[in-house]
Order: sequence, then structure tokens, then C-alpha cells
Amino acid sequence: MRKSAARYRKEAFAETKVMVTKMELSGPTYKVLVVSSSNKVGESIASRLPEDLYSPVTLVSSVADARMLLPDGGYDIVIINSPRTSGPAERFASEICEKSCAGVLLLLTGEDFVPVSERVAPFGVLTLEKPISDRLLLCELAFLRGMRERMRNLEIRTASVEEKMEEVKVVNRAKWLLIDQLKMTEPSAHRYIEKTAMDRCVSKREIAEIIIRTYR
Repeated sequence: MRKSAARYRKEAFAETKVMVTKMELSGPTYKVLVVSSSNKVGESIASRLPEDLYSPVTLVSSVADARMLLPDGGYDIVIINSPRTSGPAERFASEICEKSCAGVLLLLTGEDFVPVSERVAPFGVLTLEKPISDRLLLCELAFLRGMRERMRNLEIRTASVEEKMEEVKVVNRAKWLLIDQLKMTEPSAHRYIEKTAMDRCVSKREIAEIIIRTYR
């Protein structure tokens, strides 16, 4: 039996509503990089991360491999399972915090835990002593999620300020072109750009860029 166009529209609307509801209910997910020379330990860590919060999870077996992935990986959290010789892992964890906004969790053996924790703490690296329980692991990761959201909000605010500063530069350049080419006063040039932007329902930067292309 063929469906009517109205019924098709009704069903499509219902499906879309369900999809939107699911999207609204689901929170952000966090991209995770797990660094562990032991594949068994790495897979164990990955299997303990809830997929609705941590996805995708990438496993690598060395600091060298992790270094190759980090620049373009866009990872939110990096978990490093430190071997008994913790030097390279310690330096790598500190380096990530210095050069990126990713949260870092360093897993340490008992003999290394206190001295290494004291050295990496100033960089913002979180540490856990092995063996680790699911509860402690998830608590530390929840803390890193909170830190990541704060950094994300800071990135957005910083980008907004930089964009605003760039707009001011472009508008000022356009104003001086109007002053030079059309002999306007500075207030008149400012009002011209502002009014034209309002009349055309576009940003002042767009009008300024048109002026710059016209008179440069």
C-alpha cells in the first residue's frame, strides 16, 4: 500500500525529532590516546572507558608513535602507562601539557609515584599509582574532562577576542582609505561603514573589506 505525501512528511518529521532528541541528550565525547608498551595493559585501559564519553580511543605502544599522532590528532585526553623506567614517559607527559590543551594522566609504579608526581604536578599532569581501580581511573578522567571543557571555553573566548581585534584592524584600514580617497572625516567614515553594514544586514568587516578592495 502506497503512503501519502502527508504521511511521508509526518514520519520524516517524527524520525528527525527523535534524532534531534538523541543529540540533545548526548553530551560531548572525548578523543583519547592511550600510550602503553604493553598491548595487554593498553587494551585493558581502553576497555574500561565508557564509549558514550570516550570515543574514539587510539592505542599506541611507544612515546615515539604518540609524538607522531599528537600534532594532528586533536586528542582531548592522553593516558600514559609508564614503564618501570619512567623518564621518557615523564618528559613526554610534561611536554604535552606545555604544548597542547590535552589533559594528561600518567600511570606510575609505586616506587616512582611520589617523586615523579611531585615533578610533573607543576605542569598540570595528573598521576595514579598502579594497580588502578576502575573507580579511581574514572574519577581522574572526569576531572580531566572538566579541565578540558574549561580549556575549550577559554579557546573559544580567545578566538572571539582575536577575531574582534582583526575586525577592528580591517575597519580602521577601510576608514583611512575613505578619509584619504573620499576626503571624509574620521567620524563620517565610521558612520558610513556602520550604516552600510546595518542597511545590508552584514558585518562591518564585510563592508570594510569591500572598501579596501575598491580603493587599494
